Amino acid sequence: METMQQIVGQARAAFNSGRCRSLEFRMQQLKALERMVQEKEKEILAAIRADLHKCGPSAYSHEILGVLKELALAMDKLPSWAAPQPVKRDLLTMRDEAYVCPEPLGVVLIIGAWNYPFVLVMQPLIGAIAAGNAVVVKPSEICENTAQLVSDLLPQYLDQELYPVVTGGVPETTELLKQRFDHILYTGNSTVGKIVMAAAAKHLTPVTLELGGKSPCYIDKDCDLDVACRRITWGKYMNCGQTCIAPDYILCDPSIQSKVVENIKVTLQEFYGEDVKSSPDYERIVNKRHFKRILGLLDGQKIAHGGEADEASCFIAPTILIDVSPESKVMEEEIFGPVLPILTVKNVDEAIEFINRREKPLALYVFSNNKKLIKRVISETFSGGVTGNDVIMHFLLSTLPFGGVGNSGIGAYHGKHSFETFSHRRACLIRDLKMEVMHKLRYPPGSQKKVDWAKFFLLKRFNKGQIGLVIFALLGIVAAVVMIKNHQSVLKRKALLIVLAVQRLGWLSV
Repeated sequence: METMQQIVGQARAAFNSGRCRSLEFRMQQLKALERMVQEKEKEILAAIRADLHKCGPSAYSHEILGVLKELALAMDKLPSWAAPQPVKRDLLTMRDEAYVCPEPLGVVLIIGAWNYPFVLVMQPLIGAIAAGNAVVVKPSEICENTAQLVSDLLPQYLDQELYPVVTGGVPETTELLKQRFDHILYTGNSTVGKIVMAAAAKHLTPVTLELGGKSPCYIDKDCDLDVACRRITWGKYMNCGQTCIAPDYILCDPSIQSKVVENIKVTLQEFYGEDVKSSPDYERIVNKRHFKRILGLLDGQKIAHGGEADEASCFIAPTILIDVSPESKVMEEEIFGPVLPILTVKNVDEAIEFINRREKPLALYVFSNNKKLIKRVISETFSGGVTGNDVIMHFLLSTLPFGGVGNSGIGAYHGKHSFETFSHRRACLIRDLKMEVMHKLRYPPGSQKKVDWAKFFLLKRFNKGQIGLVIFALLGIVAAVVMIKNHQSVLKRKALLIVLAVQRLGWLSV
């Protein structure tokens, strides 16, 4: 059996061979990944069902659809993403070639999460391949069926040396983190995130940490409660509440708390029927450890709906808590389950204050008919992302970066943002060896005159008309310098006229 050092070393050797640098190779690997998802769809859905009790339509829409969409975007946009990007130049670099060139970082480690065991590995993998990296893939061992399937499938479709898969639990991950990588993307909780970051720091490896937190959801009194509660119910209870950007708790005025509860109850029946346990659309808690953790959060709480549980099948019914104290246990940690606390606040000011007293969340939701109020909440709070009048949906728009801030994460990905996360933006300036007279300003010996000219070239702001005059003046100086040997007296007169003209325009005032 290969050691972690051998696996990473092989990936680095494959990267150093240069074969993943070409766009043709990257495109070939992305197409192979797309073929894998399409050809092995049934096997992928079966593995997800075995791990999370998730039915086919839900598994397809939650996991496979997002991967196919990301692949289509990457293959369509890769040539433009990878192209050198010209940048603006100043007066001293007018004749030069200046551009930013995206280049791969090297060997990347992607550590996936168990709550969406397929998409949360594949989406960052797509970005890392598109950027030209070698990638070591570590699926979550908690969803063992999906992890094993990823381990079996990827080598059948992708370059085995460049994209190895490592399975196993804490010992294997710990050993993996001892190796040197050029970037690490981890999706999970903040406790493990700190371990990943500490391990990365030993090698000065940059990290992207997709963590979590208690994502608040403020409901304004001026709001269509029927629509708001339907959208909140969908986002909260999908995947049995095991979604990092699910609304964690609701803030609302006391006068609408009972209406919110009733609307959510009606929507739950609409979604899952009278017997939610028998609904094919309702998932299960991933294991008994998380089952017991979530049940522990209900201790001493006032349950307005739900609360039923079955340990044998890891079933916890959709649950609503009311009159929740901000100091209660359920408000201390991310719930990550089908439990929705409702806390009352007098107004939006109190809601904003409540949100800002806590760690910056991964997502923030606000419902109101008043868009000014929504914009105010956005401008006066902090979070990884925001959706107004809906939940989750900012995650699905690939043009928006997905990531946390502060305690909820570092960095972001999705779409072009994935490509940029796994790329180094290399600054490139190409000059020629001519026009040396223009460069004498920077050479010793120094003088105040040289400083004044440097200020002129580097600090002065011009409008378009002035730029034309500057260029004309510079051309005059250059022409004069070229003719210096034969026309010294003419040069002196021209130089004097140019300086007088420049002074008249006020360009040398400092």
